[in-house]
Amino acid sequence: MTLPEGLTPGVWTLDMSHTEVGFSVRHAGISKVRGRFNEAAAEARVGDSLADSSLHASVKTASFDSGDANRDAHVRGADFFDVEKYPDMTFRATGIRGDGEDYVLTGDLTIRDITKPVDLEVEFTGVAVDPFGATRAGFSAETDISRKEFGLTWNAALEAGGLLVSDKVKINVEAALVKQA
Repeated sequence: MTLPEGLTPGVWTLDMSHTEVGFSVRHAGISKVRGRFNEAAAEARVGDSLADSSLHASVKTASFDSGDANRDAHVRGADFFDVEKYPDMTFRATGIRGDGEDYVLTGDLTIRDITKPVDLEVEFTGVAVDPFGATRAGFSAETDISRKEFGLTWNAALEAGGLLVSDKVKINVEAALVKQA
């Protein structure tokens, strides 16, 4: 599988200042709550082809931020991420298929020491050299997961029926990677 146009072999690392790792989840069955993680790292080792490449990413669970201090404290606690016991979520790519701009990146996602395979729909958004001479590559990725499959089972019943927090979580990543010298 050939490399996308402009992506060259080498080591590429995540530029967190130009990246967002976010999610959305249904709350009370009627609205979406969005959040993000403010600390993440990733390294892509790009080979002569995509088949010869690798990607490993990690996210600091304590960097969870939904814009609401009470919710953030609850989600960082034992009911959800339990950041003291599980400080990192990780993703390790195991395969890729597609071409041009659209790909499916398969990998192992680990949350709370539970690892499950996931498929990320990835859009390659291009390569550019910034005004400071750094070569950057852009990617958008998303997937849906079942939070229960990762041990995130806390919930509360609603008076009218249903549950407070949906099982389905949509993960969205807007990533900038910088080629290392």
